[in-house]
Amino acid sequence: MTTWVAAWLRRGIVIAPLRPPGARPEPEFLALCIRCDRCVEICPYRSLAPGDLAPLVGAGAPHIEARAQPCYLCMLCPKACPTGALEPLADARRVHIGRAVVDPATCYAFQAILCRTCVDECPYQGDAIRQDEELRPRVLDACVGCGICEHRCPAPEPAIRVVAHGNER
Repeated sequence: MTTWVAAWLRRGIVIAPLRPPGARPEPEFLALCIRCDRCVEICPYRSLAPGDLAPLVGAGAPHIEARAQPCYLCMLCPKACPTGALEPLADARRVHIGRAVVDPATCYAFQAILCRTCVDECPYQGDAIRQDEELRPRVLDACVGCGICEHRCPAPEPAIRVVAHGNER
């Protein structure tokens, strides 16, 4: 278990997993998802991991592990879902996987080291994340939570993480 997960658990924060694009709200998603793994199989980037039985993942439902492999927003998974647990979205900018959160304690830019990796790698650069006047990353409301920033972060323990909505503390 990573240190940030352990810290959140000590503070009593429930960590919801990152679900595929188009996922309905968590309780509805879990009720509709039949764990068929069609979304996992169709993903050309292998961004979706089949669920396991760990309580943080949720009874076998698919999820995204952004540090290992982010979502590249190809939008094939909602079309493969037979139950409607994943809603098809015509515009990938309407995806709400989660939101990136910067940890100032580990982010190079907050330590006066020039780093633009998260800004440069974001598919919605300028709209979802941009640098402030001190050249530090600032996540904006347009962040869809794809996880590319977390995946590409050069810090040994990622300084930017995507958290499911409701976990942005």
